Amino acid sequence: MEVHWMSATELAAAIAGKSLSAAEVLEHFVTRIEGLDGPINSVVHWDLDRARATAARADQAVMDGDELGPLHGVPMTVKDSFMTEGCITTSGAPELADFVPEVDAYPVAGVRRAGAIPFAKTNLPIWAGDIQSFNEVYGTTNNPWDPERTPGGSSGGSAAALAMGFTPIEIGSDIGGSIRVPAHYSGVMGHKPSYALVPAHGQIPGPPGTLTMADLAVAGPMARSVDDLRTSLLAMAGPDRWNSAAWKVDLPPSRHSQLSDFRIAAWIDDDYCPVQGATVTALESLCSQLRSEGAHVDDEARPGFTLEKAYRVFNRLLGAALSGGTPVAELDALAAEQSDSMTAEAGRTTAMRHREWLTENERRLQMRLKWEQFFGEFDAMVMPVQARPAIPHDHSPNMVDRVIDIDGAKRSYMDLFHWIAPAGLAYLPATVVPIGFDGDGLPIGVQIVGPYLDDMTTLRLGELISEIMGGCPRPDTAS
Repeated sequence: MEVHWMSATELAAAIAGKSLSAAEVLEHFVTRIEGLDGPINSVVHWDLDRARATAARADQAVMDGDELGPLHGVPMTVKDSFMTEGCITTSGAPELADFVPEVDAYPVAGVRRAGAIPFAKTNLPIWAGDIQSFNEVYGTTNNPWDPERTPGGSSGGSAAALAMGFTPIEIGSDIGGSIRVPAHYSGVMGHKPSYALVPAHGQIPGPPGTLTMADLAVAGPMARSVDDLRTSLLAMAGPDRWNSAAWKVDLPPSRHSQLSDFRIAAWIDDDYCPVQGATVTALESLCSQLRSEGAHVDDEARPGFTLEKAYRVFNRLLGAALSGGTPVAELDALAAEQSDSMTAEAGRTTAMRHREWLTENERRLQMRLKWEQFFGEFDAMVMPVQARPAIPHDHSPNMVDRVIDIDGAKRSYMDLFHWIAPAGLAYLPATVVPIGFDGDGLPIGVQIVGPYLDDMTTLRLGELISEIMGGCPRPDTAS
């Protein structure tokens, strides 16, 4: 197999077995990126001198018979919102164009401990704040399947690099779909962990040095195989800095190992946010194949609340989570705006009082309880990631005013956030794997949602689905 399509675990085994060296694998990826990334613009900053030195030490450790980590010697890229010690980290913001962190973000430190070698940074929107990936520092990242479209965001450079065979694994972040959407748009895999399973200290935003763990926000792995998702997740998982004295991670195993034992609910479409016909067809085809493999699939079961309610509560909690650092005077002005426009409503959400947040949080907890009860009967829920595949680039400044097309109907850009809400709202794990294409040849992913801290269950089901659906496709631009 070509080195660039090998999984991280395969590469680690080959390096440990001396059939490949970490140094030659690193140089293979560098050469490939230099030859193919121009039209994609996924890799935006190199850290090669240190990576080469680390690869040489990794190869010496193999020769010396040292104990090796599960990712030993594996080169990888890292999303540019994660602080990387000694390497410029911008989060797409011009004011951080020369910022060099003195420490690694916790997830970066985790993969380093497992033996991985970060060698470059990948692109994103400014402050990781969009589901497209463009900024004034590094420009626009294009989708490998269609350069006129976005690879998603905010982990868009990560997803594009994976789709192109520039890296075997990546670290993404997700507060409003930023792991799940790029995986779906770019035909790769991503896992949004259960909230707080992976400590995200060192993720920008907030500003460098922030100690707050933002509500809803998680860090998690992206890859082209579920085995790599699982290995990377375990490398990054652990207590945050406040709880490390007493806490440890001991995740339950997957509820089942075979498809025939899984009880799966399917929430494929909804009148509140109608899904593109090709996406519905792909999901229905998946459900038919799951049934043919012996799985129990129920397409009527729901967790006891509507998609509309989940989105409305999620949207308000998201606005509050993103309000940190906003000047008080600006918040007061937003709160005073009486217009019924979407922009004004978004502003009022950002400026909500703590007592309002407490009400929304209680609504969230009531839905978490309904999910918990639901997963007493079902092992997982399969859902769309979004109502459609990758959208054309649209860099108009006000996100709320952007318009998308779904089967010929003009819809609000904000409709792209509806289907990621039920899992994000309730802190649940969600694994995304590719399951097909639409009529334009754009990848379609499925979102597999499971019980809180049952990450191994959604990963195992994703692995089984990937086996029957053929794994990650490869765009022509990656040949």
